[in-house]
Amino acid sequence: MAVLALLWGSGFLWIKLALAGGLSPLHITVIRCALGAAVLLVLARSGGQRLPRDRRTWSHLVVAAFLCNALPFFLLGTGEQSVDSGVAGVLNATTPLWSLAIGVALGTERGLRPVRLAGLLLGFAGTVVIFAPWEKAGQVGWGVAALLAAALSYAAAFAYMAGHLIGRRTAPLALSAAQLLAATGLSTLALPAGTAPPSGPTVTAVAAVAVLGVFGTGVTFHLNSRLIADEGPTAAATVGYLLPVVSVALGAVVLGERVGPRVIAGMALVLVGVGLTRGQKHVPAGSGATAPQHGSGSGIG
Repeated sequence: MAVLALLWGSGFLWIKLALAGGLSPLHITVIRCALGAAVLLVLARSGGQRLPRDRRTWSHLVVAAFLCNALPFFLLGTGEQSVDSGVAGVLNATTPLWSLAIGVALGTERGLRPVRLAGLLLGFAGTVVIFAPWEKAGQVGWGVAALLAAALSYAAAFAYMAGHLIGRRTAPLALSAAQLLAATGLSTLALPAGTAPPSGPTVTAVAAVAVLGVFGTGVTFHLNSRLIADEGPTAAATVGYLLPVVSVALGAVVLGERVGPRVIAGMALVLVGVGLTRGQKHVPAGSGATAPQHGSGSGIG
C-alpha cells in the first residue's frame, strides 16, 4: 500500500518536472500512455494473457481510453502549468465526489442517504476553501478548471466502464494493456495540433516522464491488481486517501511549494467528504480499468 501510494501520489511531481523541462501536456500524455502500455503488454504476455479480439470490446476500450487516459492525462498536464503539483493531487481526489454527482444526475444513485449527500457538499466545499475565490490571492483560473475536468473525466470513465467493460472475459492486465494502447493511438493522432518544445526537453524532463509512464502508469496498475487480490478492494481504496497527502508532501519537499493552513484545511475537508460519500460502497475487483487510483476509486495521475 505504501509503495502504491508513493508511486501514484508522485505522479503529479513527475508531471510538474516534465513540464518545467520543456515537454508539453500532449507530449507527456503520448509518452506516458505508450510506456504504460508497453509495461502492461510485457506483464500480460508473461502471464499468458491475450489482448481482446472482438470489435465490440475494442470499441468500448476506445471510449474508456479517451475518458480515463488520453483526456485526463492531458488535462492534468494543462492544469499543472499554473497550479501547484500538491494542490493538483488534492483536486484529483475529488473524483469519487464527481462519481456520486453523476450517479445522482443519471438516477443510478437512488435513495441517497443524508450522510453521503453531506459528504458530497463537504468535499466540494473543501475545493472552494483551497482556492478562496473571495481573496485576491485566490488561485482560480483555467488550470483549476482543467484539473477539476480531469477528475470529472475519470468519474465519467468509471461509470462507462462499469456498464461496458467490467465482467468481460478478457484478463484484467490484457484489457488494461489494450486500453492504454488505444489511448496511445488517440493521443498520437492529436500530435499534429500540438506545439513542439522550443529547445527540446531536458534530461530531467525525459527522466520524469519515463518514471511517470513506466512506474506511475504501468507498474502501479499491476501493484493495484495484486493488492486487490491479496488484501481486498477496501485496502486498495484506502490508497486513494493517501495520494493527496503524498502529492502535497512531495510538492513541498522537492519543489518548495507553499502549503498554508488553507490548503491543509481544504484537503482535510475533501478527504472527509470523500470518505462520507463512499459509505459502504466497494470498488469491484478485477475491473481491468487503468485508472490511477483506479481501483481505488480516485482517479490519477
